[in-house]
Amino acid sequence: MFAAHCMRLVLRRCSSAPRPKPAVAPKLLRVQEALEVQNPTGNDIKVQGWVRSVRSQKEVLFLHINDGSSLESLQVVADPRLESRELTFGSSVEVQGKLIKSPHKRQNVELAAENIRVVGPCDSLAFPLKYKTHQPLEYLRQFPHVRCRSNSLSALLRIRSEATGAIHSYFKDNGYLHIHTPIITSNDCEGAGEVFQVEPAKEVKEPEENPHFFNIPAFLTVSGQLHLEVMAGAFTKVYSFGPTFRADYSQSRKHLAEFYMVEAELAFVESLQDVMQIMEDLFKRVTDVVLSKCPHDIELFHKHVAPGQKAKLEKMLNNQFITMPYTEAIEVLKGAREYFTYKPEWGQDLQSEHEKYLLKHCGEIPVFIFNYPYDLKPFYMRDNEDGVHHTVAAVDLLVPGVGELCGGSLREDRLDFLQSRLQRLGLEDTYQWYLELRQFGSTPHGGFGMGFERYLRCILGVENIKDVIPFPRFPRSCLL
Repeated sequence: MFAAHCMRLVLRRCSSAPRPKPAVAPKLLRVQEALEVQNPTGNDIKVQGWVRSVRSQKEVLFLHINDGSSLESLQVVADPRLESRELTFGSSVEVQGKLIKSPHKRQNVELAAENIRVVGPCDSLAFPLKYKTHQPLEYLRQFPHVRCRSNSLSALLRIRSEATGAIHSYFKDNGYLHIHTPIITSNDCEGAGEVFQVEPAKEVKEPEENPHFFNIPAFLTVSGQLHLEVMAGAFTKVYSFGPTFRADYSQSRKHLAEFYMVEAELAFVESLQDVMQIMEDLFKRVTDVVLSKCPHDIELFHKHVAPGQKAKLEKMLNNQFITMPYTEAIEVLKGAREYFTYKPEWGQDLQSEHEKYLLKHCGEIPVFIFNYPYDLKPFYMRDNEDGVHHTVAAVDLLVPGVGELCGGSLREDRLDFLQSRLQRLGLEDTYQWYLELRQFGSTPHGGFGMGFERYLRCILGVENIKDVIPFPRFPRSCLL
């Protein structure tokens, strides 16, 4: 009895005594968040990322940690006793410690480490990226599985992400509805035949003898335009942003087999000038956002990859884009005192050398070339019904360093014109559904497409389109 009474007294005293406060877990911060702290108070934090450099001295160990959130890395200072054999360039780590004011002018804060845990070791000798060595973009292209950890590609991917968000914001702010157009389609919108056909890898046994999985030939999309035209019969403004595919064997710096397209379609549009204004506004608004959100990443390209590109880009942004009819462009080219491999003639498409000269002629300011020859363009473009030079209401936007960035047109909304042209091309049965759109409450409409990778090349000054997409696909190459 006495023992039980004593035990109750002990338990009562323990329950009434103040309990120690539980340890507060250090706050997990991204590197960018840590770098943005203006007045560090020595609070416990934790960062996770990859080691960009290791420098061990007698009294202190220096690390630089990066997690992809910022071009700048976070400096970590630690007791040399925290160093281990696995702590090497490229290894993934988790570091806990106190965020403090840095005594160095080039950085505001640093992390005084209390614990360093190597999450994943890295064989730094075999690692394709080297510390303090600048690898050219061509070299990095060989290693799509690790090149995202280089400064140039990580900067590119942050820019690409911000540009993607800015494009979506632009269209949302201007009343457009985002449409997910199909990747697999039965239409070849461009009509060039540069399509990838889609069939099962394994033979599928069907009760009927039709060899096609979908009963008809199906292809990877070359454009979402025709599907957007369908949607423009119910919504006045629509757009899509997704992958497109071209089976083009060109090995040029301008082409990919898989790339991303921004496409928009507007109902109740009767002026090609309206379409051109949207193209220009989209380019300038999105670029302004990217420049403000990614200044250091943009600077890396303008300083190390394409010196002089900053001034060229400012010139594009600060000047109204020039407009020039195709017929005038041909006359300018014919009057040029330059040799062209492809002789400029009315009725022929513009080649890269022609585009380059026209931009030079316009003072390296983007130029809209419009009203192309009728026989040069696809069936869906609106007939201008003009005289000697028969043209359609089509437009291409040419920009310095890239050439064609955007292409658009007014669509042929007149049933008789469209039907007559499809009959001549032998496509009336294939596009019967397209003709029906003109019978069920059609409107004058138009739209355009912009190559996203070409846009990135333009603002960054990158020469090869393969260096502005995470995993480039081109003839004879499909790594990963």
